[in-house]
Amino acid sequence: MKILVIEDNVSVCSMLEMFFLKEGYEGKFIHNGKEALNFFLENQDWDIIIIDWMLPEMEGVIICRRIREVSTVPIIMLTAKDSESDQVLGLEMGADDYVTKPFSPLTLMARIKAVTRRFQKDTTNTIDDNILSTEHFRISKETREVYYNNKVLSNLTPKEFDLLFYLISNPKQVFTREQLLDRVWGYQFYGDERTVDVHIKRLRNKIGTKDQPFIHTIWGVGYKFDESIVD
Repeated sequence: MKILVIEDNVSVCSMLEMFFLKEGYEGKFIHNGKEALNFFLENQDWDIIIIDWMLPEMEGVIICRRIREVSTVPIIMLTAKDSESDQVLGLEMGADDYVTKPFSPLTLMARIKAVTRRFQKDTTNTIDDNILSTEHFRISKETREVYYNNKVLSNLTPKEFDLLFYLISNPKQVFTREQLLDRVWGYQFYGDERTVDVHIKRLRNKIGTKDQPFIHTIWGVGYKFDESIVD
């Protein structure tokens, strides 16, 4: 696994490098925000990117947004900002996950594995299980392609794809936020249900119309996918 780490704290980088070596990961560490963005734009072959929020010359959330304009590579934000609004902002800029400083390296490694596991091709299922077709959508888990009304959607992040695939796999079934965190993210997210809300909002902005949102809010419960309802 190739990991790009954009972090200005040398001690944190040294610690991560030790854990990466133990796992057999290849890490590239850059300490300056603007330099890191320019490097990524010229070298985009990474399995995951870890970005600190506070960086010299360019903030991590800006880097995240710029990367999302050209790539769907999984992104984890590192942040000392622990307010809900800051965490939601990071997710809205395109991050798939975030870890609050100070953090345990073991926690970060678990997050890395969980995020990349969902992005990697699943070879254990049959091709029939990996392709879903509905009135408006055709979605392949094997190639991670989504077609909406026969037009490819190329701007979905890895976690948006996973969430959409799961909802389409279970049409009209209502899921609580806790269930979606457990079944899509694949681990306990420390009770932060706003993560689901942010990803649902981003999906709605990328698919459907105002009159046909496809992903519906069930007030007091959660969300469901239903193509038959027109708001």
